[in-house]
Amino acid sequence: MPEIVLEMENVYKKFRKGEMFDSLRDLIPAMTGKMLRYKNTDQLEKREFWALNDVSFQVRRGEAFGIIGSNGAGKSTILKILSGIMKPTKGQMLVNGTLSALIEVGAGFHQDLTGRENIYLNGTILGMKKDEIARKFDDIVEFSGLGDFIDTPVKRYSSGMYARLGFSVAAHVDPDVLIVDEVLSVGDFLFQKKCTDRMNSVIQSGATVVFVSHNLRAVAELCNRSLLLDRGKTVKIGPTGDVIKYYMGRAIGERKDTTGSEAYISNVRVRNRQGVSTEFTSGEKAWIDVEVTARSGCERLGIMLYAKDDNYYDIFQTSTDRLGLRNVSLDPGKSFLCTYELDLHLGYGTFHFGFAVFQCDTKITYDKLFPACTIFVTPDRDVRGAINLYPKVIMGEMISR
Repeated sequence: MPEIVLEMENVYKKFRKGEMFDSLRDLIPAMTGKMLRYKNTDQLEKREFWALNDVSFQVRRGEAFGIIGSNGAGKSTILKILSGIMKPTKGQMLVNGTLSALIEVGAGFHQDLTGRENIYLNGTILGMKKDEIARKFDDIVEFSGLGDFIDTPVKRYSSGMYARLGFSVAAHVDPDVLIVDEVLSVGDFLFQKKCTDRMNSVIQSGATVVFVSHNLRAVAELCNRSLLLDRGKTVKIGPTGDVIKYYMGRAIGERKDTTGSEAYISNVRVRNRQGVSTEFTSGEKAWIDVEVTARSGCERLGIMLYAKDDNYYDIFQTSTDRLGLRNVSLDPGKSFLCTYELDLHLGYGTFHFGFAVFQCDTKITYDKLFPACTIFVTPDRDVRGAINLYPKVIMGEMISR
């Protein structure tokens, strides 16, 4: 069995909400109180909370390990602890080998220096020796695709060029453990594929990758095991496919007991012709079933659907009211099912669907759920972008003038 190269054992991290001081007179007693409080790391004082609460996991050599969860789950805190930026309040983190963090591409670039000079500067910051950078220089430039601009000051670069050069430098560091944030999403589609392929080659070389991301598709493609965090706690750990499916299906169960509105979304499922599914091909039909339950009597209810891409940009929105469909009235405790049939003219990527229940006359929203479900779409041809327009091209004869 491969050796363990990274381990977190019973890690806790405590933070305090919103401390602001207007004067030294306020700051001194506050700092004194803080020193006294932190002698006892087990208890929470007023306005304190656990950003991480008893998190444990092991990562073995050559493994790609994903960490997923919603905003505020604790992913960034884990990143900072793994990267050595922050220490845990309690618990241990063990690293067997060298560790490098590929978190913010281009961090350390000097705007007035050329791309060539910044490769040496950034490579040094990331721990590479000068002769190592020189040996890898041509590969870094080729990977970035910026050979024609390598002697141009980076302040002249577009944001995409800047990110590509930053990733290219960082991707050629050879640590035992590589910590990766959302940086695989830099650049265009082709460069993102190069980034993912590079990470796969790093793993195949025997290095270990820890990938923290909102991009479930990228996590599914790169990682064989993953950890799901929620409000600082470990929810599930195991094969990535199982963890992602659990993550996408757990929001509904939580909300049955927490919503106190007149009507609420009590169940959501997405399916294809064969049954419940999260994997689709461009152009395929999807059916999303939305169950709404009334706590009290409700009249003229409408259901809004909205979709976002993996960067959470809006790509579609409609509602039963806008489509001219009948509005629904419910007695207390009763439920009804609304099914949206969709033709998925989508490109490659991960797409999130949300729903809202509202009163059609007053437009008051009773309940809103996002993401209610997440799907993965693969195009049936080589097209790029969030949508698939299914182009038909007529190649005419040569025109002579």
